Amino acid sequence: MRRIELLAPAKNLEGGITAINYGADAVYIGAPRFGARAAVGNSLEDIGQLIQYAHKYWAKVFITMNTILYDNELKDAEKMIHQLYKMGADALIVQDMGILELDLPPIALHASTQTHNYDLDRIQFLEKAGFERIILARELSQQQIQEIRRNTSSELEYFVNGALCVCLSGQCYFSQAIGGRSANRGECAQPCRMKYQLEDKHGKVLAKDKHLLSLKDLNLADQLEDIIDSGIISLKIEGRLKDISYIKNVVSHYRKKLDEILEYRQNLTRASSGSTAINFTPDPERTFNRGFTSYFFNGRTQGIANFNSPKALGKQVGRIVSRQKDHFIFEGQEPLHNGDGLCYFNRNKLLKGMQVNGVKGNKIFPNEMGDLTEGAVLYRNHDHEFERQLKQDKAQRKISASLLMESNEKFFQLTAFDEDGIVKTIDLEGDFELAQNREMAANNLRRQLAKSGDSIFSVEEITLPEGELPFIPAKQINEIRRTLLNSLEEERINHHQQSQVRPLVVHPPYPDKHLSYSSNVSNYKAEEFYKKCGVESIAPAFELQSKNKGKTIMTTRHCLRYEFNMCPKKGKAPNRSNEPLYLVDNKNRYRLEFNCKRCEMKVILE
Repeated sequence: MRRIELLAPAKNLEGGITAINYGADAVYIGAPRFGARAAVGNSLEDIGQLIQYAHKYWAKVFITMNTILYDNELKDAEKMIHQLYKMGADALIVQDMGILELDLPPIALHASTQTHNYDLDRIQFLEKAGFERIILARELSQQQIQEIRRNTSSELEYFVNGALCVCLSGQCYFSQAIGGRSANRGECAQPCRMKYQLEDKHGKVLAKDKHLLSLKDLNLADQLEDIIDSGIISLKIEGRLKDISYIKNVVSHYRKKLDEILEYRQNLTRASSGSTAINFTPDPERTFNRGFTSYFFNGRTQGIANFNSPKALGKQVGRIVSRQKDHFIFEGQEPLHNGDGLCYFNRNKLLKGMQVNGVKGNKIFPNEMGDLTEGAVLYRNHDHEFERQLKQDKAQRKISASLLMESNEKFFQLTAFDEDGIVKTIDLEGDFELAQNREMAANNLRRQLAKSGDSIFSVEEITLPEGELPFIPAKQINEIRRTLLNSLEEERINHHQQSQVRPLVVHPPYPDKHLSYSSNVSNYKAEEFYKKCGVESIAPAFELQSKNKGKTIMTTRHCLRYEFNMCPKKGKAPNRSNEPLYLVDNKNRYRLEFNCKRCEMKVILE
């Protein structure tokens, strides 16, 4: 049986508990420091509470410490790792190889996608170095994942939903180069979401004021089975900056999709316990999204970026039939409601927004008419009614349990069995009188024992002994049930064991003898690690260098040649007399360099 894990983001303690309640088998959350989302570090106390909560369901908590570290941070990082391990953290997600040279507890290590897990030889190296899991690059196709699976034995994790970095993860220096905010230090300013012009070498403008590097969001919900069959065991949702509504909606959607697969695939099972009943129909299009793409999972396709806007579009809901003075006539697939947020692209392809103030049939009265035109396509980027449903939904995750009462001449016993086979028995203490009316006593026992209340259990079956039953007052039955289920919960937590994995087994030979700044070596421990692996020369990380001109600041598989029908692989050879091409903003020019063999585009600071 392969355990398939649904892995969700946790912005904070509340987000982590919500993700678990709505079906996540594991969550990843930022440590107090050194996480790739510097804005959402969490206290050790909150992380400890989340670990305790997750382990009740045999769900796991992974801690992100996936930035590069400086020399003066290594001791603090080492201390924090020991604290997290003692709390019961299930794994550490890291980027910096210097961490492997610290005095570590036997905590499982996951190689962050920031370690640039794209090429097979790199992935094999990380596996040999002791990483239990490799978080694969988002750019990999199904065929590439299959090839990696055939040639490795580490657990493989893959993103299935959420925002996409246009650059190969761990290889982006754009934000650092132009503003001193390092993506590898969790401080990315997202220059990829800004406007640029595309110009040729003669200064001819090929595209003006467009978001040329802004990708749509990833959505592989309809291809989960293919992803699983490729060898992935962990399906990862992006979003450590997202709100609670996003977590409820997206986690529920993927939980439903995954459970449908597990139901008929007998060789697969879920990675944690319990189930959740929700009172809404999940739909990722109804919460924050920039439009969706399958990215490169099925190979290269056009339209992976939205050149017109980096903002959330939401769900397409219809179009404008006609415009009046203070309202418009709407034709759509879904009704609109007061408080809805709508957006549309005007004639100049600029994204505009408005709020619905009133609805009378198909007449919509917005707060402003703006430059609405007949035929404009409308998107709903704030679904007021759906948000209300999400806010009101207070789902609880429940673990199935059965209760068995047994008796002999001297005493009664009550035993609880949960869905994972965990068992707890207590003796019913007291001199109970035998019930004069067995049927009435049985009904009372079943009724009171079935009330699982605020516990994590849902009592599905109750078996009573044959023959005479004791008469136990309802208040006492309730106390007995609470005591038993609390003991069963403690027993579950005791059964959840941390993996005793030695983080670093060997120092395998590294595929290259010389490392450039793109290897992100920013401390002496990382240097020690690579030298033990046979590397002869190591350039300091980009963040430690003073001169940026002429350096590659982004490597991406998003190719502007391809998007503008200039790809030599698509047909006849293009006219190269206008190259090189440039991205241009208000301050800088960035030369574009194309590696057609690897199907990559580089952005170089001029």
